[in-house]
Amino acid sequence: MRKELGEFLAYLQHERNASPHTISSYRIDLTQLADHLQAKKIKLIQVDNVVLRGFLVELYRRSLTKTSAARKLAAIRSFFEYGVRQKWAADNPAKIVATPRLDRHVPAFLSEEEMEKLLEIPVTDNALGLRDRAVLELFYATGMRVSELVGVDLEDVSLDEKMIRVRGKGKKERLIPFGRKAAESLEAYLRVRHTFPLALGEKALFLNYQGTRITARSVQRLAGKYFKKAALRKKMSPHALRHSFATHLLSRGADLRVIQELLGHESLATTQKYTHVDVKQLLDVYRKSHPRAGSSG
Repeated sequence: MRKELGEFLAYLQHERNASPHTISSYRIDLTQLADHLQAKKIKLIQVDNVVLRGFLVELYRRSLTKTSAARKLAAIRSFFEYGVRQKWAADNPAKIVATPRLDRHVPAFLSEEEMEKLLEIPVTDNALGLRDRAVLELFYATGMRVSELVGVDLEDVSLDEKMIRVRGKGKKERLIPFGRKAAESLEAYLRVRHTFPLALGEKALFLNYQGTRITARSVQRLAGKYFKKAALRKKMSPHALRHSFATHLLSRGADLRVIQELLGHESLATTQKYTHVDVKQLLDVYRKSHPRAGSSG
């Protein structure tokens, strides 16, 4: 299986433009399967649904979570789909292995009031404070991922048009608009950006204190610091700003497919997981939007 796995990972990288994170996850999951087959002396051509269930059972005994099991099964399905196309597999045995029923996880998000409080916390009398406010404002204004934000270059931002170009999963590019508040914060930061060491030779939009491109880990620490200062009741990551962006748009009547495009999701089902709207908000939007929702008549 090692040869086929190497070819599959190369296919993901060069033909599917999969992200390094995705390729790494597939490599780990499928290497586990390869190790299992080797230990059991099972050839790749002998793999069927019974073998795959046995593999999952063995992992469950090692306290594998349902989420991890579902991810591994998805990787195995993709691997055998590739095998069918390459004709080294007659069929896809993972297709008839049931995906574990996942516990519903509601990702953390902020209310509009909590978001307002958070955005007011960074001090604006120094360059790092101005950078921090611009980072938080842009996160909330665009809903981009942490990996996308740290990858933004100066040339990707148009303050005149209030648009930003980001590179998402699979190196796919998309344009996202942002509003007046984010534009004002960006302008304030850009006026002092040159004061960072090495700034003149760096094309990244957001810099660390050394003047080089800020990292995802630094952004996580940055956001965590302000979440703590805001005394929020929930444990959160920067991803909470992405969820908040989507939730607040939907609660104010934005179309779910528009939100899907802004977030860069391939599946509408993924977008639905990002939004949290209570029944009262849904009814308000419905009554304002549907042509025959009036109470008279």
